[in-house]
Amino acid sequence: MRITRLAATIGALTMALAVAACGGDDEGSGSGSGGAKGIEGKAASGKLVIGVKADQPGLGLQSGTTYTGFDVEIGKIIAKGLGVPESGIEWKTTVSANREPYIQQGQVDLVVATYTINDERKKVVNFGGPYYLAGQDLLVPTNSDITGPESLAGKRVCSVSGSTPAKRIQSDYKDAKLQQFDTYSKCVTALAGGNVDAVTTDDIILAGYAAQDQYAGKFKVVGKPFSEEPYGIGLKKDDSAGCNKINDILKTAATDGSYKKAWDDTLGKSGKAAPELDASKLTNCS
Repeated sequence: MRITRLAATIGALTMALAVAACGGDDEGSGSGSGGAKGIEGKAASGKLVIGVKADQPGLGLQSGTTYTGFDVEIGKIIAKGLGVPESGIEWKTTVSANREPYIQQGQVDLVVATYTINDERKKVVNFGGPYYLAGQDLLVPTNSDITGPESLAGKRVCSVSGSTPAKRIQSDYKDAKLQQFDTYSKCVTALAGGNVDAVTTDDIILAGYAAQDQYAGKFKVVGKPFSEEPYGIGLKKDDSAGCNKINDILKTAATDGSYKKAWDDTLGKSGKAAPELDASKLTNCS
């Protein structure tokens, strides 16, 4: 009897281990090939968490529980291409400094937040895109004597901690007095209050602020871009299949009218014509 019971126990344990092993394979496979841990696997649930900015007019702006802007529309295009309806998207506010940690920690599945693709970031996250090419510029009072980055010596220049524009001021324009906040809206408030002399980030972001009703006629964008900022869609570093899928979705958006509509419904209201999404410049997914 004891031998029979022991054999039965061993048999049950063997079956349990086999089932667990099969389950482990399903859950853990394919993070680099678009499996359960990749963005396509996430999207199979019909839900995605997408990180966006909340304080950038025309790009990512939160009002109550609603997010609007070009980046938000791009997020919807990507989600739809992955089979996720708009109702399945959870928008999560991100700031420049937490975009990589949010992706790495799994707090978001994608980031579409004026997110410049660069080599430093590509060490820790992957990027689809770029879907837009911006350029760093300066927002100043209309009567300012600042005419470009070459006239920033001794000037109080505001940008966001962890952002590419802030790092460029630190490295290339050391005579400027850099003030850093966690959001650009705080920089613009400081500019309106006379506490800084200029705000620097990408030209299209600055144009959005300058066009707001409360700042009409008070600010101007200098109009001398001094960088190229390719905006990408951030996702986990090892999800090369998901990155390629995002690029395929962008290629389709460039030709089916959805990219142009996303622009026209948001930033296009400023009068700026929709740019061309150049599919030949999409990243090689690592």
